[in-house]
Amino acid sequence: MVERVTATDAALELIEFLKEKHGPLMFHQSGGCCDGSSPMCYPEGDLFLGEQDMYMGEIGGAKFYMHKNQFDYWRHTQLIIDVVPGRGGMFSLEGVEGKRFLTRSRAFTTEETKELQEQA
Repeated sequence: MVERVTATDAALELIEFLKEKHGPLMFHQSGGCCDGSSPMCYPEGDLFLGEQDMYMGEIGGAKFYMHKNQFDYWRHTQLIIDVVPGRGGMFSLEGVEGKRFLTRSRAFTTEETKELQEQA
């Protein structure tokens, strides 16, 4: 099964650390500038989701959502959540840890695209 969102080992380690500290987590990537262009990590349920928010999958046991408008731009790519040194979004849980989540991506292959269409 093709996954729309995955995470690097470094991101998974940070997710586990944050889960121990804050409990169950969730991610959201909306769009736009500033904090909205980065994946944001929240305690599960702290962000109210709207009808336009799409479930993309899970990373480290945390559900990952993206706004439909943003998904329209990213639909042909697999999101790879990574972590790098630096300050994250001011509302994202990792911000105080001196690290930030970052979205990398790669284009789906023709075969993966076909499989995703069959899954829909």
